Amino acid sequence: MKPSEIKKLITGALDERNDTEEIPAILEDAGVSYDFREGFAEKIADRLFGSVLTLKRDTEFKRNLNYAFYRIAITGVAAIIILMISIFIMQDSFSFNSFLGLGDSYDESIVYLITGN
Repeated sequence: MKPSEIKKLITGALDERNDTEEIPAILEDAGVSYDFREGFAEKIADRLFGSVLTLKRDTEFKRNLNYAFYRIAITGVAAIIILMISIFIMQDSFSFNSFLGLGDSYDESIVYLITGN
């Protein structure tokens, strides 16, 4: 079937006065087939739900989750360090020993400064 004939069928189908029920019969007479090869559905299903694609998605999900966890963990550690430094500065007991909890008095320990007990 020539492209001009196909174009004529398409434009004719848009006209409301024409009967569109004849178009499939005309296309079949011209040798146009709507049948797919044998095994077409299985090939599509294998592509969509194949193990390679599933493994790739699983690996990608784990990598993204790992990346997000590290960003949250690093931010959390930075927030804890800033909080500890601010507590030490507010208590006027900022020293390296008090930062590590190695002070002589109980008042300088991190547990005391955080909980107040």
